[in-house]
Amino acid sequence: MVDKDAHYLMCKGGVYYFTRHVPNDLQKHYEKPRIVLCLKTRSKSAALKASHSFASKLDDFWLKMRVSNIDVPASHLLIKGQPAESFTSYAPNLSDALGKYCRLKGIGRGDQFFTVARRNVGYVIEHLGDRPLDAYSSSDASSVRDWLSQRNLSSTSIQRIFSTIRAAINITIQEDGLSCVNAFAKTYLPSEERPKRASISPDDIKRVQKVCLDIADERRLLIALISDTGMRLSEALGLVWVVSLNIYVVLDEVLGRIERLRCSNRFQYANKG
Repeated sequence: MVDKDAHYLMCKGGVYYFTRHVPNDLQKHYEKPRIVLCLKTRSKSAALKASHSFASKLDDFWLKMRVSNIDVPASHLLIKGQPAESFTSYAPNLSDALGKYCRLKGIGRGDQFFTVARRNVGYVIEHLGDRPLDAYSSSDASSVRDWLSQRNLSSTSIQRIFSTIRAAINITIQEDGLSCVNAFAKTYLPSEERPKRASISPDDIKRVQKVCLDIADERRLLIALISDTGMRLSEALGLVWVVSLNIYVVLDEVLGRIERLRCSNRFQYANKG
């Protein structure tokens, strides 16, 4: 014999069971339309206490399930295009990260540093908005890269922009001890392939050197020196030539080396090794 009462109890074989029908709107979450649990007691008073506890917990749980399926009230008033994380995050915004970056890294820097930092980070704010740092995703970073490419910026410029963005976010994550990751850290940035510049052939170099030595004025001798030694123009201009006892003494003020060269019928210049 099975007895039921209003307390969601069922007595079967002297043992009480908790039984309750699953509401129709929540049955999709259950495998069966009715819940039956053995209370493992023959005492009606103990079964009533357990039944009240089970019923109360089920009511709270079902309420949470119903609320989770309801849209956020007044969600139509939220700013369009902003992810839900941006309204619940406690992380600092990107503009705050920019301010911290300029304050910490801008010590002793000129105005150009601050102008470039504000412009580069401003690209992200212009395209995606000023969000909390943990509200940006890797897809957002890719979107910024594509957006910059559409503005006809070169790959080198985009790499410089991302370098500033990454540095501003990294320093804020480190200083504030945030657990989020930098969404811009691993964004793929294509490199710009430049055509290789053709080198001058050795025969052309020797031909130029010969002409320079034949004319033997100051400028030609400088060209011959640079083409033969590979030194920089500033290093070559730092050389001082001294004539003494038919010996040309080369004083290399840049490298701190002194070489002695014997003069012949025409001016000879030093081959640096």
